Amino acid sequence: MRVGMYYNNRDVRVEEMPVPQIGPGEILVKIIASGICGSDVLEWYRVKKAPRVLGHEIAGDIVEVGEKVKSYKKGQRVFVSHHIPCNTCFYCLKGYHTACETLHTTNFDPGGFAEYVRVPELNVDRGVFVLPDEVSYDQGTFVEPLGCVIRGQRVARFQPGDSVLILGAGISGLLHLLTARTMGAGRIMATDINEYRLKAAMDMGADAAWHASEDIPARVREKNDNRLVDLVIVCAGALSAFDQALKSVDRGGTVLCFATTEPHETVSVPMNKFWRNEIKLLPSYGCAPQDAAIAIELLRCKRIPMLEKMITHKLPLDKIGLGFQLVAEPEDSMKVIIEPHS
Repeated sequence: MRVGMYYNNRDVRVEEMPVPQIGPGEILVKIIASGICGSDVLEWYRVKKAPRVLGHEIAGDIVEVGEKVKSYKKGQRVFVSHHIPCNTCFYCLKGYHTACETLHTTNFDPGGFAEYVRVPELNVDRGVFVLPDEVSYDQGTFVEPLGCVIRGQRVARFQPGDSVLILGAGISGLLHLLTARTMGAGRIMATDINEYRLKAAMDMGADAAWHASEDIPARVREKNDNRLVDLVIVCAGALSAFDQALKSVDRGGTVLCFATTEPHETVSVPMNKFWRNEIKLLPSYGCAPQDAAIAIELLRCKRIPMLEKMITHKLPLDKIGLGFQLVAEPEDSMKVIIEPHS
């Protein structure tokens, strides 16, 4: 079978690998659509493990089922989680599923930028979700990123009526925008350095969208009844975005670090101000099976609108190098989907 082998953001090669052989408790999935995630182009994060087959935003068909598998059958359309928790460790039992060591060590084989993936037994047990008829393969590539957004907003204790500032209007930022709007947010504002993405944010319902170089706290006050916001969601990895977040959150508010910095970078927090004003600083990494299940239901019910408008490119596997360039250096691109069998 063909795979997209990642060496770095500018070197993703189409190579040949054997189709994985499944065991008794495993399934084989034919990949129909696989989204390129922003995390796939975090070169400092990915290149140290290269070469490897990346890809985790997948939707496809079950084409082979191990003899011990009773819950799934050949022909079913599915989304498969690449990272899944054990559900029994200290962290899982405390509700911190994405801190589970099992979640950080599980994956499917070899990766979503391939014609087929082998789903290990543990992932079959708690990471395979049948796609309803109402959810297309393209929409299925949104299950994982939407699940991450759902978890992030839950961790942040988002409440209907909260004002929201989203720093970074890429896929994650726009999914946060659409989810917050669906859940009853008050004013929603966004920033980016890309005019195409700022326009996309406005088209998808933002009350305001500004270039990140502006005085964002001042713009927020002008738009939000002279108040800073209840919830700031950082979806950009630049240190300047974290600095803006700390200056844009209101008393009693929350800064959700949905993105992260590079490992060597440190964010300076005005601890005394945060202490006096009861401001919360929270991270959110990944999603758990329950978040994926919620995401699928929201997609089934058409509660997250305009997803198709985010899809700007659908490419065959032999164009995967172009796909990585479009995501790593975005101009007029947003969601890029690889179709291994097209």
